[in-house]
Amino acid sequence: MNVFKTIKADIDAVFVNDPAANGLLEVILAYSGLHAVTIHRFSHLLYRIGLRLLARIISQLSRFLTGIEIHPGAEIGSGFFIDHGMGIVIGETAEIGDNVVIFHGVTLGGTGKDKGKRHPTVRDNVLIGARATVLGPIEIGENAKIGAGAVVLEPVPANKTAVGIPARSVEKHEEFKISEEKIV
Repeated sequence: MNVFKTIKADIDAVFVNDPAANGLLEVILAYSGLHAVTIHRFSHLLYRIGLRLLARIISQLSRFLTGIEIHPGAEIGSGFFIDHGMGIVIGETAEIGDNVVIFHGVTLGGTGKDKGKRHPTVRDNVLIGARATVLGPIEIGENAKIGAGAVVLEPVPANKTAVGIPARSVEKHEEFKISEEKIV
């Protein structure tokens, strides 16, 4: 897909996912997540053609400006939306599908143990909640949801929701009940 069409899909994703978006000018000028993704699209092109040092320099400038660190080697599909992006880290071998939404403080990182493919693969239509950490060369399936604060170390199947530390998959209808015991 053409990089400009992809950026247009990223802009459209802001309007789909953020009810606070009031207009195109506001989105283009005031959305740091969009800024980081747009800069990444260009640094990724440089990375792919072998200008890796220049790509890294640009990605570090983007990090300084936006508080969002995306390695230029990361593969990111279209319609990617970062909401309140401060503190996001996306590693070099991460792969992100289309129409993915992530919130602030998310890490798509490595464990330090793996060589080659070290970072997660996130399939299409995934939502990753604030401060979630997804580590290692694992796959997050299509339409999955990762709860806020979850630490994901194992694959998450498509259409499942993962919550907790360490994360576990739960059924959408599963309810969490607060214990009726008195806490002393």
